[in-house]
Order: sequence, then structure tokens, then C-alpha cells
Amino acid sequence: MGPVLAGVLQLLALIGALALVYIPLGTYMAKVYSTDRHWRVERWIYKGIGANPDTQMTWPAYLRGVLAFSAVGVLFLYLLQRLQGVLPGSLGFSSVNPAQAFNTAVSFVTNTNWQSYYGEQTMGHVVQTAGLAVQNFVSAAVGIAVAVALVRGFARSRTGELGNFWADLVRGVVRILLPGAVLAAVVLVACGVIQNFSGIHEVGQFLGGSQQWNGGAVASQEAIKELGTNGGGYFNANSAHPFENPTPFTNLFEIFLILVIPFSLTRTFGVMVGSVKQGYAILATMAAIWVGFVALMMWTEFAHHGPALEMAGGAMEGKEVRFGVGSSSIFAVSTTLTSTGAVDSFHSSFTGLGGGITMLSMMLGEIAPGGTGSGLYGMLIMAIIAVFIAGLMVGRTPEYLGKKIGAREIKLAACYILITPALVLVFTAVSMAMTTPPHSMLNSGAHGFSEVLYAFTSAANNNGSAFAGLNANTDWYNTTTALAMALGRFLPMVFVLALAGSLAEQRPVPVTAGTLRTEKPLFTGLLVGAILIITGLTYFPALALGPLAEGLAS
Repeated sequence: MGPVLAGVLQLLALIGALALVYIPLGTYMAKVYSTDRHWRVERWIYKGIGANPDTQMTWPAYLRGVLAFSAVGVLFLYLLQRLQGVLPGSLGFSSVNPAQAFNTAVSFVTNTNWQSYYGEQTMGHVVQTAGLAVQNFVSAAVGIAVAVALVRGFARSRTGELGNFWADLVRGVVRILLPGAVLAAVVLVACGVIQNFSGIHEVGQFLGGSQQWNGGAVASQEAIKELGTNGGGYFNANSAHPFENPTPFTNLFEIFLILVIPFSLTRTFGVMVGSVKQGYAILATMAAIWVGFVALMMWTEFAHHGPALEMAGGAMEGKEVRFGVGSSSIFAVSTTLTSTGAVDSFHSSFTGLGGGITMLSMMLGEIAPGGTGSGLYGMLIMAIIAVFIAGLMVGRTPEYLGKKIGAREIKLAACYILITPALVLVFTAVSMAMTTPPHSMLNSGAHGFSEVLYAFTSAANNNGSAFAGLNANTDWYNTTTALAMALGRFLPMVFVLALAGSLAEQRPVPVTAGTLRTEKPLFTGLLVGAILIITGLTYFPALALGPLAEGLAS
């Protein structure tokens, strides 16, 4: 079997697995966020944190819950890292320095999971499990909660109430993420991923010296790392490390975990708004972009020139021979079109155009299918923009799901789509203009610029993957990427929740003959076009200086 055929077959198997669980998982999540019943363990949690899960919140109250919970998470994780040197199970590692501890705390709380350190040489068992793994669960649950609040804004009318943040948060962890992660961890352990609390071991002799590896609860963290679209790896090599990802099957299974909740949330959306066809339209948009980008990535990486690449079956530099070009291409696109940030290959070693595809995937806003929750609310914002564009073309007041899209709604949607590009481009420009930050670049020219552009694109879009080659463990990059992650996570949430509150207060608009049918393929095509055009107009100059210049020169 040739490598191209193998890659295509893996893609088809992945699509089949996602289709198999789409309806049951999506419907189940809709029930989770629609029921008034509370599990006993959930009542214990509510009592412990002093929250009343039956109290309905307006959007400012919901936002205060999101921000307060996240701020406490940053503080707790920061202190845990700073105290690591005196904690048990630290494996002899010292406390993390202030700048890096701040960067890591913000990174994991914002669901970015950007890592400017070597995991196996920096974090002990306590920080890994009580700090990073916990944030993998709750940061993902926060994203889903905000998405559900926006969906309620479409589903409800003549009320400003969007549900209860604490109830949504706890249900997301207890009923969705925790059971899913347990099942995934069992599969990973059965397939060879390690799960222990062992110390540091000598592993053989290499060139007269020895190599050291430490164990850890890797399978359990790997499961929620992918399921919650987090991405932070236990080891520096991330999902290219055999302890985290030992076989081609686990590689495909991890891609499945990355995509399953974001895609299935479109079904949740359709059920909660009372029209599953609307969910299918959003699903079709996400799937079209994802499949298109995977095909484009495979083409760039398989389009080999010269005998060495022909013998290797494609551009194998920076890729694991266990997975090959096809599987690595699927992983790279899936991880950058979501907010995962896990990697099973080094994106810096992709072809010039291949590296550009990973950047463009993040620049779309990570909405195809995007992160847990963030992908859905990002796509719904783009749907509002597309409806507005359609309304301008036909001279009608735009409507979406029975709600009028007026000046207030468009202003909030416009602020949402402008804030992240502003963060990416401003921080990149300042870094390139200053004297010291460019010294962190391994390469010069277009590829070196791509390293910096990729770093801030990854941070501001809460992805967390690295291009490799850039030394981000400096005070400048630790501070600026932390700011980009925090602002890129919470400022968009402000606009999303404000939009949800505005929509929930409206009266439903009856459907007429002139209403745009947003469940039809025509709207799906319009939505795909709007996403690509807006992203292209925003980022084309920066891409032309980096990956496009490199790709055209090679």
C-alpha cells in the first residue's frame, strides 16, 4: 500500500468514526445542558463552592463567573508552580521561575496549553496532576459553557437569562469530560501509553552516556489533553513521544478525541435551538473547511521533488516514521483548526506552504471545528457576519434563527473578529521591530519571521502549538504570549456573552418568504466564502512575508 492511499484510508476511517458518534454524543450533550435535575455529586460540589445552580444569570453575571473562576485558576496554578520545590512528588525539580510560571498558569487556564519548557525536566507529578490536568478539564468546560450560553441566546426570547455558569461548568466536567477522559485513558493504556507515578530512570547507554526518563500519569492526561482540545504534553516531544503516542492506532485515536466534541456540539446546537438542520449547516461548513485543508496539506507534503523525498514517500523531515506523511498531515490540520496545540510532528519542518496551512488554520479563528465550545461560538459569530452580508446584498434586515441582527449585534460580532488579529499582528510587529526578541529566532529571513508570527498566532488564538525553532523561554516572550493568551481568550468571551444577552432579550421574528434559509447549502457556501475572504484580507500581508515567500522560493 502506498503512503498516499494509506493517508486517504486513515482519513476515511476517521470520518466514519466521527459520523458514528455524532448523533448520540451531540444529543446527549444537549440533554446535559437542558435538564433541571442535578446529580448527587454535583450537589456536593455546589454546596462546597457555595453556588446555587438553579439561579438564572444575565450575561454580566455569567461573565463575572467566568472571569472570577479563571482568575482563581491562574493564581492557584501559579502558586503551585512557585512552591514545587517544597512539594512532595516534585522528582527533585526546583520551583518554576516567576515569568515562566505566570506564562504556564495563563496558558493552561485559557485552554491554550502553550509550553515554553521541557515537561519531563520541569514539572513534577503534583504540578502535572493537581495543576495542569485539572485545568485541562475545567478550561475546556468553561469554553463549552460560554458556547451553550450563546446557544441559549438564540433559543430564548424576551428574557436576559442565559442559564447558570456554575451549573454549566460542573455538568461539563462531571457528565461529559470526565467520563469521556476515563474511557479514552483506558484505551490508551491498553495500547501502550504509560500510566504511573515512577521516578527518574536511566535508559541505556548512548555515546558513552546515559539517558534519563521519568514516568507519570501520562495516559490520563493525554486523554483529557486531546478530548478537551488542550494540547499540553507530558513530554517536550508531545504526541510524537512514544510514551504519549506509541502506535499509528493511538495516533488516529488521538485525532478522533481532538475532533469528536467540537464536531458533535453542532448537533447540540441544532437540538437546543429546535432545528437539527441548522446544526447540520454549521457542521457542513466546519467539515468542508477541515477536509479541504487536510487535502491541501497532504498535497503539499506529498508533492516531493528529488530522489530522497521519493524514496521517503514525501517530505518526511520532522515527521515520525511511525505515522508517515498522511497521518501527520491529518494531525497537523486537526490540531491547528482546533485549539488543541498537540503535535505529532514539527510544523517548522513542514514545507513552506505546509507550515503556512497550519498558520492559516489558526488564523481562521479555529472554528472548523475549533476548540471545545470556542469553535461553536466562533462559527456562530461568523454565521451572523455572513447573514449580515447576505442582508446587504438583497436589501433586507438580516435575521438568523428568528432573531434580527441589528447594529448592536453586528458591532459585537465585529469586535469579536477584530480582537484576535489585532493581538497577533501587533505583538508580531513589535517583536520584530525590537532588538532583543529576534535573537530567539533559530532561522533568519522568511522562516524566522514565520517562527514569530506562528508563536503569537498560536497564543492569541489559544492554540498552544509551537512552530519549533523559536526560543520562547525569555522574559519577553513569556510575558507577551501570556498577555496574548489572556486577552485572546477572555475579550472575545465578553463580546460573545454580550451578544447572547442581546439575542435573548429579543422577540422571535416570524419566518417569511424573504427570510434567508440558513439551513440550506447556499448559506453554507456563503459562510465558507465569508470566513476565507475575511481571514485572507486580514492576514495576507503577514503570510506573504513568511510562509508564502518561503514556499514560492523553494
